Amino acid sequence: MNSFRIFMVLAGISGLIGVRGLEDKIFYDPFLDLFRRTDRKFFFPDFDSTRLILNSLFRFFLNLVFSVIVIQGIFWKKTWTSQAAFLMAAVFMITFPIYVYCIETQFSLGYLFAFYVRRFVIQPLVLLLLIPLFYLRTREKKKGQR
Repeated sequence: MNSFRIFMVLAGISGLIGVRGLEDKIFYDPFLDLFRRTDRKFFFPDFDSTRLILNSLFRFFLNLVFSVIVIQGIFWKKTWTSQAAFLMAAVFMITFPIYVYCIETQFSLGYLFAFYVRRFVIQPLVLLLLIPLFYLRTREKKKGQR
């Protein structure tokens, strides 16, 4: 891997860390404190649905951009990068309406269910699944060429 690709991977990872590290400063998310509590005392905060949805979309977009940079830097294949972006968007389009339903119904499906669905909405978890998948794909291609 050349130095430019290493720089891309490090820049993408730094961006993802930045999004996570600055989440309480740059995003509107009244549920951060609720999910960070260790005493498990349940309180449901008041929230602005439109603002929460727009901030979640913005956060997804930032995570998507930085994740795509990481994938492109590691594997250097445009088709895989576009597949990764498509898969991340598909997972978001599935989990985001479920998360919105959970918060609109004050976690009627359960606190832990909402907690884990929220993880897929606000964190780049799909990236952690795609990197090993693409790595195995690379190994299989090399194995087939022998």
